[in-house]
Amino acid sequence: MTDTSADLVILGGGSGGYACAFRAAELGLSVVLVEKDKVGGTCLHRGCIPTKALLHAAEVADNAREGDQFGVKSSLEGIDMNGVNSYKDSIVAGLHKGLQGLFKANKVTVVEGTGTFEAPNRVRVGGDTYTGKNVVLATGSYAKTLPGLEIGGRVITSDQALNLDYVPEKVVVLGGGVIGVEFASVWRSFGADVTIVEALPRLVPLEDEWASKQLERAFRKRGITFKTGVRFTGATQSDTGVSVSLESGETLEADLLLVAVGRGPNSAGHGYEEAGVAMERGLVTTDERLRTNLPGVYAVGDLVPGLQLAHRGFQQGIFIAEDIAGLAPKVIDETGIPKVTYCKPEVASVGLTEAQAKEKYGADVQTLVYALSGNGKSQILKTQGGVKLIKAPDGPVVGITLVGERVGELIGEAQLIYSWEAHPEDVAPLVHAHPTQNESLGEAFLALAGKPLHVHG
Repeated sequence: MTDTSADLVILGGGSGGYACAFRAAELGLSVVLVEKDKVGGTCLHRGCIPTKALLHAAEVADNAREGDQFGVKSSLEGIDMNGVNSYKDSIVAGLHKGLQGLFKANKVTVVEGTGTFEAPNRVRVGGDTYTGKNVVLATGSYAKTLPGLEIGGRVITSDQALNLDYVPEKVVVLGGGVIGVEFASVWRSFGADVTIVEALPRLVPLEDEWASKQLERAFRKRGITFKTGVRFTGATQSDTGVSVSLESGETLEADLLLVAVGRGPNSAGHGYEEAGVAMERGLVTTDERLRTNLPGVYAVGDLVPGLQLAHRGFQQGIFIAEDIAGLAPKVIDETGIPKVTYCKPEVASVGLTEAQAKEKYGADVQTLVYALSGNGKSQILKTQGGVKLIKAPDGPVVGITLVGERVGELIGEAQLIYSWEAHPEDVAPLVHAHPTQNESLGEAFLALAGKPLHVHG
């Protein structure tokens, strides 16, 4: 048994935990990080990185299948899932190796094992204890299911879907949020027959309603079936498939049922409740500076109410390290955190939706949609969609939503525009390189500033 002391003890080595560790080490603090699995967490090993590798493989498959429209004689012979998984796993392994090197370079002590939070300044791992002047809870999240729906066999979550060694012929995806539409997009590109079931009235329900309609139109063209406003009632498995029952009385037959109903906070079994950490529905409650109700104890990432995004946790980790070091960092604007759904086409947004803006500012909110049909690079890529701007009455642009292939790469400028509270006339004079999809943002702001150019009607 040992008792080790440090300035900072972090429970969890995902995006939030390791970002906090590295920034704290840069600032001269001694850091111990406890991780029961692999550093990098869900994002690197079971989330963002492997799913985006699958989505890129899906894009390559579509390009091969659709070469004729570009005058390229190509065809898709099939999908080698062992090859796809080898590609995906090599990306993850390379990034994991690099991350392990950063831990050594930053002189962060990594403790392998399951940590239990015992008191405001103490974490136990097996028979050893680690005492910190400050403790950060960063244990992340897990793939949820619904009451009575057991995961196993032909009923899977994203964790199992990432490692399939075959392409299913027919899949039902339960949930039309980010995870659901991304896997639906992959499997359709790989040749599967896909049906999405979403209890809410539209796909990607957290996005602007305009974006949902754009995505639904694109999915129809791709042959992806979706049933919205319909509740799931049960599933039964056999040796050959799974039957999915809906509240409407309909039964869907498939090879697999992907349960993509969101992620829950990984807060149970770590001693939080027993040590007196304030929680609500399993989430650790904090103030705007990510402080829990216990002195010197912070929480970060998917444990904390709000968007469950790796880059949110990453930024929060940096914030906490700087706060502990006395730098008094500026509170993170949750509304200014960009979101990207990497299906085909992509959906990217920052700021408020039109409905949220009207709730906050009233009915006089101004909106503008610039269609990608007026953008040269988008036509070269043969993608449709657009840019939607939402402007406060006599005020700045408070929301930007984009739909189209590759538009996730544009969200950086959109975030800057939102964050500096820019007015249309502030952005309109900026020069956007031609021909790029980035021009679509410039054209949208020209139009909103009252000087539209590549706009019909």
